[in-house]
Amino acid sequence: MTETSSDDRRAFRCQTERVVNEIAQGLRTLEAGVAWFSGLEPTRRQEALQDVAGYAMQAHITAADGRAGVARSGVKPTANPAVMICTDPPRYGFAGLPAAEHLTSFRVLVSAFAIADTRRRETYCKGACGHAWHNLPAATEQP
Repeated sequence: MTETSSDDRRAFRCQTERVVNEIAQGLRTLEAGVAWFSGLEPTRRQEALQDVAGYAMQAHITAADGRAGVARSGVKPTANPAVMICTDPPRYGFAGLPAAEHLTSFRVLVSAFAIADTRRRETYCKGACGHAWHNLPAATEQP
């Protein structure tokens, strides 16, 4: 068994950050993001879920953001990931869910993140944002 090098992990984290922020900013569709996520190895899916959960926490997702994200995600509100994101405060153990729930977890997390991050871009960061991930170019390559 081989371990992932720290350079590989860093590159994958950057790729995940880009994909998620492109979805949040409307530069990539949720379905295109889901296709990217679906093509990952199971361990990479868990890493991506951990990363996206971290982005969600940084965006200060609320239960209301969770509910709006679930509605946007197409996931049933009774699915485990949907219930987790809608609690107050939201729960973030998505990578620990069974592998069969990772795809719905990704849909819910990214959709809720998009709601919260859009709010932050329009309020906290409006007009004076120095966050590189809030200033992605409109034309991007999709991995």
